[in-house]
Amino acid sequence: MDRRKFLLAGGAMLAVPLLASRLPAREPTDSASGGGEFVLSDAEWRERLTPAQYWILREEGTERPWTSELLKEKRTGTYHCIGCDQALFASETKYDSRTGWPSFFDAIDGAVGTRRDFKLVVPRTEYHCSRCGGHHGHVFNDGPKPTGLRYCNNGAVMRFVAMDG
Repeated sequence: MDRRKFLLAGGAMLAVPLLASRLPAREPTDSASGGGEFVLSDAEWRERLTPAQYWILREEGTERPWTSELLKEKRTGTYHCIGCDQALFASETKYDSRTGWPSFFDAIDGAVGTRRDFKLVVPRTEYHCSRCGGHHGHVFNDGPKPTGLRYCNNGAVMRFVAMDG
């Protein structure tokens, strides 16, 4: 290993604990596995979801930013998991994070579970539907008050249900 690679590796080792300390101080209901009462076979999931939805919800993919129609949604209602229809977020908690993904500062109590995600080397907190275990996105601690959280969600795996009014 040459000196440059050694220094880069050492810098990365020092950066990981610093970046990990920026993870959310308050996390939603922890549920390592999710998917309690709503279980389908892989074939049933593939039949139920579009290929893009399957990739995000079941294989932890990420949609391209600025592609979700839900970014423009302003009505009162709830955002539901496309996999099992569980309500995940209330419209009152949605805000424009300017990230290109629908973002919320809080989830409905008990609707999401979390687990650590090391796919980008730096640990992140992934969240998923507590009912079917479907991947929805990541939660960060750079959101607005009162929680300081930003649930950064893949809009392709949610559907909006407007409040009858």
